[in-house]
Amino acid sequence: MRTHTEEKPHSCEICGYSFSKKSNLVRHIRTHSGEKPHSCEVCGNSFTEKYKLVSHMSTHTGETPHTCEVCGSSFTENSTLVKHIRTHTGEKPYSCEVCGYSFTEKSKLVKHIRTHTGEKPYSCEVCGYSCTEKSTLVIHMRTHTEEKPHSCEICEYSFSKKSNLVRHIRTHTGEKPHSCEVCGNSFTEKYKLVSHMRTHTGEKPYTCEVCGSSFTENSTLVKHIRTHTGERPYSCEVCGYSFTEKSKLVKHIRTHTGEKPYSCEVCGYSCTEKSTLVIHMRTHTGEKPHSCEVCGYSFTKKSKLVIHMRTHTGERPYSCGVCGYSFPQQSNLVGHMKTHTRT
Repeated sequence: MRTHTEEKPHSCEICGYSFSKKSNLVRHIRTHSGEKPHSCEVCGNSFTEKYKLVSHMSTHTGETPHTCEVCGSSFTENSTLVKHIRTHTGEKPYSCEVCGYSFTEKSKLVKHIRTHTGEKPYSCEVCGYSCTEKSTLVIHMRTHTEEKPHSCEICEYSFSKKSNLVRHIRTHTGEKPHSCEVCGNSFTEKYKLVSHMRTHTGEKPYTCEVCGSSFTENSTLVKHIRTHTGERPYSCEVCGYSFTEKSKLVKHIRTHTGEKPYSCEVCGYSCTEKSTLVIHMRTHTGEKPHSCEVCGYSFTKKSKLVIHMRTHTGERPYSCGVCGYSFPQQSNLVGHMKTHTRT
């Protein structure tokens, strides 16, 4: 009758939450006490409720008794099957009363509602950082413990997040699952595809408030702003030289260590940058991807094409500060300057 009267006579003495059944109160109290009376005899894991233990045992037996009649997929729990079936039916029974957005699972709705309320119930006891999901807090705590539980089986590099491991593995497999429908280029990560699509649409949503320049990526805007502020946050511990970008610091450090991580499989030539290796490989393949639109002459490097174009345009951007004579290449100016310094 309490389903009709909405009577809830069983109250929690800790938080005041009330229930229509005493058994529900007993289970609720365990969220405060941490009690987990149902233990697995195989691995020792314990649970607050018996049904959770029963479901857990399937991970040891391999039993998946709940089968989807549409595609044949099977699951250890009926609740997981119910959620799965919604991928076929498209049903989203849990709706947000604020914006109307709907979800397949109640837990997803609960998380979504926090975007409206601003509630962040999970807090870090070390630094006070708070977040909307427990899983986010678990990952955050690893910034303090330095735990990296997800390891690559190929190179043994480890990560704090599983998603970072998945992306890393693609550096070994070469997998690029995100493809552009316009030009066919593919990418290892979705955000890279989103950024690439802007080269087709021309969209540049990130704008510099100082000079008005706009960019396709926020990271590019951040780097650009440093040209105004003069900030160079990445410093070399050996010589103190600083850089606007971390990648430039990494390359610079190799001038101290002598490391040349990029090697040619044909002749053994090694270099400090991947882009240098790409250009070098063209000496073997004969590829000349940069072509002059005026005369059709092609080059292995874009910089050589730029210099060549000046033979058509007549541009001479390098001028002598002594006599005013100008040149199409900087190397020409350097040679010319010697005519003034000779005694």
